[in-house]
Amino acid sequence: MDVHPTYDDVDLILRLYELRRDEKMRRAREWFRYFFKAKSLEDFQRLCPPGSDENTYYRMVTSYWEMVASFITGSVLHEKLFFQSGRELLFVWERIRDFLPAYRELMQDIHILKNLETVAKSYVSWMESQSPGSYAVFSSRVRES
Repeated sequence: MDVHPTYDDVDLILRLYELRRDEKMRRAREWFRYFFKAKSLEDFQRLCPPGSDENTYYRMVTSYWEMVASFITGSVLHEKLFFQSGRELLFVWERIRDFLPAYRELMQDIHILKNLETVAKSYVSWMESQSPGSYAVFSSRVRES
């Protein structure tokens, strides 16, 4: 049985949107969108050296979306309602998924960004159920930009 979204779900989505409007978060998201294109751990380490603004931006963006994903995996936020307006989460996943296994291995922590991964995979399934073939087009566009 699918639970219907509540006004609390809507309120949380609106609050999460407001957090994304913070000036520093906007800069981080803009940098991530245009410049973060790591395909390997070496790319990541070159793009985001410890102590750099870029490393801060990476951590801001990924920790924000990991937090949002934790609300979904923890059943605090209605997944399907979120999917209707939260495609940026999937964008972030597309940008990190290639190097993440090596990063987890380096850090000896298989749980790094695990909520984000779980929700992204669920998002892909939902997206394909709504519009077959749309994920492949989205993924290609993000990964080639």
